[in-house]
Amino acid sequence: MTHQKYLLLAAGGSAALLGGAFVFQLLGYAPCAMCLWQRWPHAAAIVIGLLALVLGWRALAWLGALAAAITSGIGVYHTGVERGWWEGPASCTGTGSGLGTLDGGDLLSLDAPALVLCDQVSWEFLTLSMASWNALFSAILVVFWIKAALQRD
Repeated sequence: MTHQKYLLLAAGGSAALLGGAFVFQLLGYAPCAMCLWQRWPHAAAIVIGLLALVLGWRALAWLGALAAAITSGIGVYHTGVERGWWEGPASCTGTGSGLGTLDGGDLLSLDAPALVLCDQVSWEFLTLSMASWNALFSAILVVFWIKAALQRD
């Protein structure tokens, strides 16, 4: 496979994962804070992929691999928080002190934003949450980015 095809697979994979996240959001699955953290490296990977294709700079693929590795790592961390393997950020977990600032009016208001906790799984398939799937697919994208960086046409 050529360098350009690996770049398209890698950046296109991030575009597909980011697009899927937005589709789930449109279907009513509001993202938690950690879900949003996982989106930024995908956005960066898409831009990096486009720049690498347009400018022809093979070294940019290493930055794409880093972006994919970062979102995969966040996905693994998020999965651990969901499964109770370790504690997550206090600001978005059920036991976090960041929730203590809410009063009864905040919780009962129909105008208040939805409270989405990072330690609650809102959707899963084959026992894996969205964070787990992101971690897995993003790890695969790291391989495509590395192949793009090393591939000689």
